Amino acid sequence: MTVEQFKGQWLQLKGELKRRWGKFTDDDLMQIEGNYDAFVGRVQERYGDQKEDILKWLNEWSPQAQTSARSGKRF
Repeated sequence: MTVEQFKGQWLQLKGELKRRWGKFTDDDLMQIEGNYDAFVGRVQERYGDQKEDILKWLNEWSPQAQTSARSGKRF
């Protein structure tokens, strides 16, 4: 997922972030507000996850990836 895609899908992504990483508060999400680097940094700060793991999850979550998986297409 690119930075532009992240910004464009921010509204959809916010709910999923709260499900995946339950420690995210509404204040955290307001501070991140579509900022890719702020998102990665906040996850690393709160959970200690590695950047590669975060980006892998993000790419798997991406609606384009989900659509491709359902249709059998690969990136």
